[in-house]
Amino acid sequence: MRVAYICADAGVPVFGRKGSSIHVQEVVRALRAHGAEVELFAARTDGEPPSDLADLRVHSLPAPSKGDIAERERAAYAANEELRQALRRAGSFDFIYERYSLWSYAGMEHARAFGTPGLLEVNAPLIEEQRKHRGLADEQQAERVAKIVFGSATTLIAVSEGVAAYLRRFPSVNGRAHVIPNGVNPARFPLGLKPALPASPASFTVGFVGTLKPWHGLADLVEAFALLHEKDGNARLLIVGDGPERESLEADLAARSLLDATVLTGAVSHELIPGLLASMDVAVAPYPDDPDFYFSPLKVYEYMAAALPVAASRIGQLEELIEHEHNGLLFPPGDVRALAEALDRLRRDRKFASRLGSLACMKVLRSHTWESVARRIIALAGVEVAMAHGEVSG
Repeated sequence: MRVAYICADAGVPVFGRKGSSIHVQEVVRALRAHGAEVELFAARTDGEPPSDLADLRVHSLPAPSKGDIAERERAAYAANEELRQALRRAGSFDFIYERYSLWSYAGMEHARAFGTPGLLEVNAPLIEEQRKHRGLADEQQAERVAKIVFGSATTLIAVSEGVAAYLRRFPSVNGRAHVIPNGVNPARFPLGLKPALPASPASFTVGFVGTLKPWHGLADLVEAFALLHEKDGNARLLIVGDGPERESLEADLAARSLLDATVLTGAVSHELIPGLLASMDVAVAPYPDDPDFYFSPLKVYEYMAAALPVAASRIGQLEELIEHEHNGLLFPPGDVRALAEALDRLRRDRKFASRLGSLACMKVLRSHTWESVARRIIALAGVEVAMAHGEVSG
């Protein structure tokens, strides 16, 4: 089984530490575990690959342009010709799998032209996201690319129902969108893993993992932790990650005299995350209220795999993943007092917290592993059907 994986997004370093980078690595890893020979076509190949992906064949696409927004967009669009040529040189594949990016369409067009299954993974409504957070010079061209690539793909894979709803707005999608949420690698979360940052037995550690960006609700987290800390001076806040909100986050903590009760690790490699999760007593996902919430938060799946009780906003996919008071606690988005009460409840009732964590772990290991994600991808590509037919006919 020969598979081309395409990531033409200049914002996704395929061997990096971002959640999007980890997603690429885990899907590639899981496909290889299913016997696939994967070749990676990517715009950002800087950095060292993980040791188990060091032998991965990588085709480098044109490096990101350093000009203004319009110039970068034109360069990314022009890179379609080089992707097309790289795919032709590489030969035939059993299927082509691409992580949707704003300007890339040649991969799915190539698949359609050669009668190869083309699977397009869509992680976000990128046009709206780009316009809102980073700037978009040629929105009409981005819309045209979306129509081309969505229409060319054999199958579209949405990471959440929110993304699937976005895809259904395009008439060309016509029932070809399937939801496959994120997953976990169980081998990364063994029982009895020692904490990387152990605390005293009397402490209670509230943890968060992720890029420090506005849509992660960090201000609400700090305010809720302040309320908790008033009740228990031994409470500790552990924030794993870095990003544009770090300066304001530190200022907020300092204004509340909470810097001494907080550990900010900065950016860390993905290999260190399990030990840091083992250092937490509860993990949080305090997303603010957003009617267009579309995330499939990788952090929450990993919290659960680490058998942590999770306190999360009752929003989007989280409301489906977490059953309130069964395998986690949900609170209204933006309700700081409700979050603080959830944290205090878990602090006071450690047996209840432990039960939530155990049931959370059972759920993700049963239904949300990268192995199961890869199995569904292969089935949607029709490869398993073809292989089974070949065995019967042989």
